[in-house]
Amino acid sequence: MFAVVKIAGQQFKVQKDQEIFVQQLQGNIGDKVEFSDVLLTDNAGTLAVGTDVKSVVKAEILGFVQGDKVIAFKMKRRKGFRKKVGHRTHFTKIRINEIA
Repeated sequence: MFAVVKIAGQQFKVQKDQEIFVQQLQGNIGDKVEFSDVLLTDNAGTLAVGTDVKSVVKAEILGFVQGDKVIAFKMKRRKGFRKKVGHRTHFTKIRINEIA
């Protein structure tokens, strides 16, 4: 069984006991979270799409990490303008416990 769920503005295809990284969520390590914005479910070939989906995805927060550093370098030739800016995106690692 799998589901396509919308988490923090992004869509993920998830299965039970799968660990994924999503955009930073509010909560502490060990907290249980629910995602009710399920777009599609597949249960042994039975597909439910759109408004027919009555499922909820339950997950647990495992930790918080930062992504790789992304460098944004701006330059205008012959003007002496150079600007280097970097950032690291914050992610939350979650484990899918149940698709109910």
